[in-house]
Amino acid sequence: MTSAIIITLCLLLLLAYIFDISSSRTNIPSVLLLLLLGWGVNQVTKVIGIHIPDLTPVLPALGSIGLILIVLEGTLDLKLDKSKYKFIFKSFVFALSPMLILSFILAFAFYYFGNIPYKYGLINAIPLSIISSAIAISSIKNLKTSDKEFITYESSLSDILGIIFFNFLILNEVINISSVGYFLLDIIIILIISFIAIIGLALLLSKIKHHVKFLPIILIIILVYYFAEIFHLPALIVILLFGLFLANLDELKHFDFFLRFNTETLEKEIVKFKDLTSEMTFLIRTMFFLLFGFLIETKELLNLSSLLWAIVITVLIFGLRALHLYLLKLPLKPLFYIAPRGLITILLFLSIPASQGCIFINKSLIIQVIILSAFVMMIGLINNKKD
Repeated sequence: MTSAIIITLCLLLLLAYIFDISSSRTNIPSVLLLLLLGWGVNQVTKVIGIHIPDLTPVLPALGSIGLILIVLEGTLDLKLDKSKYKFIFKSFVFALSPMLILSFILAFAFYYFGNIPYKYGLINAIPLSIISSAIAISSIKNLKTSDKEFITYESSLSDILGIIFFNFLILNEVINISSVGYFLLDIIIILIISFIAIIGLALLLSKIKHHVKFLPIILIIILVYYFAEIFHLPALIVILLFGLFLANLDELKHFDFFLRFNTETLEKEIVKFKDLTSEMTFLIRTMFFLLFGFLIETKELLNLSSLLWAIVITVLIFGLRALHLYLLKLPLKPLFYIAPRGLITILLFLSIPASQGCIFINKSLIIQVIILSAFVMMIGLINNKKD
């Protein structure tokens, strides 16, 4: 039995690797193939009669670690300089504005048709309003550099801002000046923690002489993230800033403080660190979507009662995206098509307390929106390749 499990896992991961390689040629998002593969394995186990224990509790842990690594991997490739400040500001506006508008529109719909408090409607709407960096960043390999940078910034910021907004609503029964003040205090605290963590991690990266040095640093990053989460701080900010620090070491060399670092050694180590991060990101992301696909039931996928809602939500997602691209004077193609929902949507959906749920928001709706948004992205990427 042990041999069969190991062989199956190895074959699934090798298939996922083939999907990842082929996606750059076919422009079919690997996440769709992974979900289909996971679902197929589930059907095979049922036919053969193999009993698999409930793996649902594993999903949030895999998702959180995957999110950390995906944001870190994406930011390690982002270069900052004065010429890009306007570009980054546009990314920020483009990440925040559609998310807020879509959240408030959907919240009103859930409040009106679901007969739930507006705040609960907003909590249920946020997961559907956030772009998944897990899918977006891994699907843009064929785009030009400026488009890749924009999508990386946008999707990473969308994850961070969405989680901050979601946690703010979950943790505050009443929204008033006091709760907003505590929220701003949390932001200041996490920025201080980020600065201390970045300096400490960079020193470790440049000073450790042991042949195992990158895995402990990644484990420390995960620990910092979860300690911040325990105190309800926006922990993804730490990951974003650490990645940007390592990616832009050249821009920081003229500061006296950074003369303490052996920057030449650090730059060499950063290259190796990026390689390891990419490998681990691929592994965790693959396992997450395979497991999520495995947990999908056919009746959930073909649930007609949620399909209409899924189609309406998908139309709203891309309608608002087109409007914002026009207002910000950004090119419609290929940016319009890249607004997938995925890992972060699933994680936040699983985090909604049962007492604050909405009858319209269920696993079927989440799966259908993820698949529909991924199909739109696939069509856009294929057309972009032809152009």
